[in-house]
Amino acid sequence: MKFLYKTLLCSALVGGAVSCTKDLDLSPTNSITADIAYKTPADYKQVLAKVYGSFALAGNNGINASDLAGIDPGQADFLRLFWNAQELTTDEAACVWNDPGIPDFHNLNWTASNVLLSALYNRSLFHVTVCNEFIRESSDEKLAGRGIGGQDAEEIRRYRAEAQFLRAFQYWVLMDLFGNPPFVTEKDPIGKYIPPQIKRADLFAYVESELKAAEATLAEPRKNEYGRVDKAASWALLARLYLNAEVYLGKGQGRYNDAIAYSEKVIKSGYSLMPEYKHLFLGDNDVDNPEVLLSINYDGIKTQNNGGTTFIINAGINAAMNPSSFGIPNGGWGGNRATKNLPLRFGDYSGKKDKRAMFFGQKIEMDDPSVFTDGLAITKFRNITRSGAIVPSSGNSFSSVDFPLFRLAEMYLTYAEAVKRGGTGGNEATAVAYYNKLRERAYGNASGNVTAITLSDVLDERGREFYWEAHRRTDLVRYGLLTSGSYLWPWKGGVKDGRGVSESFNLFPIPATDLIANPNLQQNP
Repeated sequence: MKFLYKTLLCSALVGGAVSCTKDLDLSPTNSITADIAYKTPADYKQVLAKVYGSFALAGNNGINASDLAGIDPGQADFLRLFWNAQELTTDEAACVWNDPGIPDFHNLNWTASNVLLSALYNRSLFHVTVCNEFIRESSDEKLAGRGIGGQDAEEIRRYRAEAQFLRAFQYWVLMDLFGNPPFVTEKDPIGKYIPPQIKRADLFAYVESELKAAEATLAEPRKNEYGRVDKAASWALLARLYLNAEVYLGKGQGRYNDAIAYSEKVIKSGYSLMPEYKHLFLGDNDVDNPEVLLSINYDGIKTQNNGGTTFIINAGINAAMNPSSFGIPNGGWGGNRATKNLPLRFGDYSGKKDKRAMFFGQKIEMDDPSVFTDGLAITKFRNITRSGAIVPSSGNSFSSVDFPLFRLAEMYLTYAEAVKRGGTGGNEATAVAYYNKLRERAYGNASGNVTAITLSDVLDERGREFYWEAHRRTDLVRYGLLTSGSYLWPWKGGVKDGRGVSESFNLFPIPATDLIANPNLQQNP
């Protein structure tokens, strides 16, 4: 059974969910005090639903409400904003829409006034604020003061550790995308507090320490509810953090031995690959899923949202593609598709050899970026069950496909890349074996196996394995290819054949509105 967010409390935000800037446009919906909101152990789990729900939903009151002001609620959820920033900026996706902020991504020419970047920044800080409040209200002192002890207190301490992880994850997002964000924790004053700016290296150390501090209290691997954090998810985020350490800390400060150690902890923790790749992205992917370490959970009836996987599916198809076959009979927005670099990465992209290749269309070239049928559509995510049935949803438009934030496959390739980058805690033979595990699943046999790999091979394999899963921008930055003129894709930099751009676009800018509101902040280069 998936952990859903159908009952959300915003009462926990009062007093605690103050802006991380001067305002942050937060919109609490009531004024229930914390002592009422956290009165019983059951109340704590209700508020925990809001902590998790901040990933999946735009707000508390349906599809037309948002926790953030100044942006359409349909664009205001975390995953849609994060996906746009991680995919539309790369060779994996381009969008035909001309909505404010959208063309800037693939053209690599955004500014500090980009409305979608501002919304993502504020969404992550909002989630940090929600986590801060839960952590503040679940201290041992608070529990004792409310007469909560014994097994109930132990369970709430686990909730608290999960909130610590979720806060660390959002600080990783801010560190990865924005570098040097404002920094606030549960220890800071409540009210109109103007937080300091934290340096990227210091935030790296903080995220690392928070994950290690929470680890002992988290559930053992595969022992928590599906969609909630366990120790393996924490190890996976540490492995991802360490793999990118030279980006965050500077050249020569790699942590590849640690990336190997923590990826291997996940690999040996009891998770296993889903036997069929396509089953990872269906409407019943919460059933018997041994691979996903942590997901954002969706339900087409209980958690309606025009973001999330509803957005990924609808924006990736149009009416000519038979929306019913994607489980959304009334859907098909005709927005996002792939540049030719993605299907060509598979060689034969028919899906007959490598079953991960899931494309639709006749024209691989993108002569006109405003035409949806220029470039192939992606058919990876489908709101149907393994038996082919449509998963019910309100209005036949919403998705129940859960989105994987972390899955075991990433750890295999993290280990392989860390070894190729010089990590001495692993070995080449094991790296090749892990690499081949994904190839064997993709091909259905050993025909795709290799005997040796290079760093470039690992990047290409990551592209085949994780396309449209919001990894690509981070990967290209780590490889020095996002802005470089040495690797091009159609319309990179706003020209048909692609071009290199300034290295400053490896990092998103601090939003202009926050620079005005918070005098402690300095803009990224």
